[in-house]
Amino acid sequence: MPRLTLTFDNGPHPETTERVLRVLDERQLRATFFVVGDELARPGGRAVAERARAAGHWIGNHSMTHRVPLGLTAPGDDQVEVEIGAAQALLGDLAHPARLFRPFGGGGHLGPHLLSPSALAYLVDHRYTVVLWNSVPRDWEDPTGWVERARHDVADQEWTVLVLHDLPTGAMDNLAGFIDGELAAGVEIVQELPLECLPIRTGVIEGPTDHLVAG
Repeated sequence: MPRLTLTFDNGPHPETTERVLRVLDERQLRATFFVVGDELARPGGRAVAERARAAGHWIGNHSMTHRVPLGLTAPGDDQVEVEIGAAQALLGDLAHPARLFRPFGGGGHLGPHLLSPSALAYLVDHRYTVVLWNSVPRDWEDPTGWVERARHDVADQEWTVLVLHDLPTGAMDNLAGFIDGELAAGVEIVQELPLECLPIRTGVIEGPTDHLVAG
C-alpha cells in the first residue's frame, strides 16, 4: 500500500491555513507545517499555528525569511543564526521536540544550494532533524494542475513526502479532492516521515549530506 505524508511550507497564512486544518480535521489526518518566521510573526500567524499544534499537527522550522537558500549565501555573510536559530526561538513551544528543519529549496530542488558548511555544522551541533522531500508538484504556480502531478508521484513511489503550500494561491481549494482521491485509491496517509528523507536526526548524520552542502 503506498504511503503519503502531507507537509505544508511557507505559512502560516491565517485564512488558508485554517482551511487546510478544516480539511485535515474532517478526515482525521495529521500533517507537518514548516513555517517561516516572518509569516509566524504576522497578525494571526501564531494563533493559527497554535491551533495546528493543538490539533496534533507537527510544526517545523522553514527559516526566518525564506529569501536565499543557505548554500547560496556569500562567504562571510553567514545567515545561519538568523535563518535557523532565530526562527526556532520564535517558534518556541510550538516546535516539534525533534527540532524539525526544512531547508529552503528555491523551487523545490534538492542540491548543494540547500545548506552551507556552517549551516550543516549548526544543525548537527544544535540537534536538529533535517526533513527533505520527494514530491514538489508546484502548487504555488499551478493551483489546479498540481493535483495530477502529485497523484503521479504518489502512484510511482512507495512513500511520498509531498510539499504543498498553505498560501492564498487557490491551490488549497483542491486539497480536499486530492486527499479524497488518494484515500479512495487505497493510499495510506500518515504523519510519520520516511528515514530516507531524514539525513540528520536530532543532530546525528544518518544519511548522505554531501549533495546538499555547498562546496
